[in-house]
Amino acid sequence: MTGGDGGRGPDRRGVLRAGAAAALALGAAGCTGGSTSRASGPSPSATTPGTPTATPAPETPTPTVTPLPRPPLWQPGPGEIQPDVKRRAVELVAALGAWPPGGQGVEAARARVAALGLPPALADAAGPLAPAASEASLEVVVAQYGGILDDSASVLVVCRQWTRGPDGSVAEGGTTVDVRLGRAEPRWTVTDLRPGVAGPAAAAPSPAVARVLAEPRIELPPEAAADLRGGTVHDSVLEAMLRLAGPYTLSVSVVRTGHPLDVFGTTRPSDHPLGRAFDVWRIDGLAVVDPGTSRQLVESFMRDAAAAGSYNVGGPVAVPGGVGNRFFTDDTHHDHCHVGFNH
Repeated sequence: MTGGDGGRGPDRRGVLRAGAAAALALGAAGCTGGSTSRASGPSPSATTPGTPTATPAPETPTPTVTPLPRPPLWQPGPGEIQPDVKRRAVELVAALGAWPPGGQGVEAARARVAALGLPPALADAAGPLAPAASEASLEVVVAQYGGILDDSASVLVVCRQWTRGPDGSVAEGGTTVDVRLGRAEPRWTVTDLRPGVAGPAAAAPSPAVARVLAEPRIELPPEAAADLRGGTVHDSVLEAMLRLAGPYTLSVSVVRTGHPLDVFGTTRPSDHPLGRAFDVWRIDGLAVVDPGTSRQLVESFMRDAAAAGSYNVGGPVAVPGGVGNRFFTDDTHHDHCHVGFNH
């Protein structure tokens, strides 16, 4: 704009620059003043007006699922009598007591049994070997004869088992299964199976039971430990275990549950179901059945069992001496030592 005297008036661009400078100065004063300031919003250049900023959703951590143990399938070692009889029994128990995720249920169990060339109906008798779980794994601690004759046998399959709970947790248990077999070709067949079911635990263990359970030199599988906790095992058995645990480490296979009610092939009651006997399959970490295990060690154990009060000690060694049938040996007891009591 030109003034009346012919001079140039204030330049519009200069006014705008001055106004902008004043605004900046006021803004700077507001940031450093003592008054409460409002947090500034995002810069207009950072986002497009009207477009919301995407906020990533928090990641949900993937729950860690503990894998079940996967022990190898038990196999008979050297020194076994009729090893395939035991192998046959173990195959059945493994088919019934272990399955992959989603493999639970009797129909799936029947299919696994049929794949072994055995009667599928055996799955209906699995009982505690097949709990309601989405997944299970199984370890056979030992397969021991409950009896072996020319055409029939009882194999006691001693197991530990792990199962998957609905929340993904893992529970540990186990049972002892009396598997009955008959001679057939090309392999022996299973005619029956009888899973053991231990009774409930007593309200409190007796002092002797507590000592046995706490003794590291006495190794007990799940079913045998449950027998002790149930309070149905005689003190004579407990005291003998503790006495033998002085010079030996003893691996117990069977106490009460899972053993045949009668001595196999007879009508004579066994001492096991009465809580008056126990079997030992390993001494100082050495399998009784293994011919590499010192016969002197086995004989010494049998003699010490008699000295601990047993009236009936069986094993793979013919021990001289003793009164009546205090010491005995046969094919059934070639793989373990039996320690029985009459009180």
